[in-house]
Amino acid sequence: MKSLFLSVVKDSLLLRRYSMRTVQAYLYWIADYIRFNNMQHPAKLGDVEVVKYLEHLVLQKHVAAATQKSALNALVYMYKHVIDAPLNTELNFKRSLQSAKLPVVLTKDEIKQLLRAASANYLLHLSLLYGSGLRLQELLRLRVNDIDFDYRCIRIWNGKGGKHRVATLDAGLFPQLRAQVDICQTRLQQDLLDERFTGVWLPNRLEQKYGSLNKSLGWQFLFGAAHLSIDPQSGKYRRHHINAKQVQRAVKQARENASLIKHVTPHTLRHSFATHLLQSGADIRTVQAQLGHSDVRTTQIYTHVLQQGGNGVVSPLSHLDI
Repeated sequence: MKSLFLSVVKDSLLLRRYSMRTVQAYLYWIADYIRFNNMQHPAKLGDVEVVKYLEHLVLQKHVAAATQKSALNALVYMYKHVIDAPLNTELNFKRSLQSAKLPVVLTKDEIKQLLRAASANYLLHLSLLYGSGLRLQELLRLRVNDIDFDYRCIRIWNGKGGKHRVATLDAGLFPQLRAQVDICQTRLQQDLLDERFTGVWLPNRLEQKYGSLNKSLGWQFLFGAAHLSIDPQSGKYRRHHINAKQVQRAVKQARENASLIKHVTPHTLRHSFATHLLQSGADIRTVQAQLGHSDVRTTQIYTHVLQQGGNGVVSPLSHLDI
């Protein structure tokens, strides 16, 4: 990296085992904060400059509340763990008032249309996003061992917020999943013949503790990339998982093929999973556990798209004989 300071921040984040997505987001906001303050070193700045920057994001850039919160978290981390000068815990700044959007949810018929229109190469990916309510990154990071055929579940490790959970798995996907595991095994056998291959990336220093695991079938990414590549962090030759854009494009193409009007993304399938679970009679705590939400209030947003409860109010117009 060009900036020595940002390199120090990055090393600090990696040392504390933050995900690469979080590392990239924090580095973005910290760099933007430095530019906002005319390239001054953050050690020379403090609470006042942070407040001005956070308000600039709201008043000039009109960012959403979650975006402003992400920027604040990055600056809080920097001042606490890198500069060793924690910010005031009661910063008084104008907060974004942009409310969270209601989720786009497909009907069951629309889900059928989407899956039938999906490319055969990505049908399993889309089926897992909907059938198990996975986030896109959770899908990409699945390892062969995470699929539990005996207990019909998927084990999610280090999901959003570093949380682990167990998600349901539809038995109807077993044949496709077993075929995918066979693909992983074939690729692994080919990789082992390549002298450059150093094994799959392992988290939390497992590679140093158990060196042979990175070449075992169970730890290979379920949806591995088509080719080996150099790991930019270690410089080692590995097989990483597929790129998120591949699945995003597959969802977009399926939507177009199905001629759906609604805006559909991989996360739409997760929203639909949660809503359809509630429709089928699952209690909200069960849905919360399946999605991995820390707060049930996050899960409650799906009740707003159901035709029951408060949203099940019958319009008085329907009682008029027009």
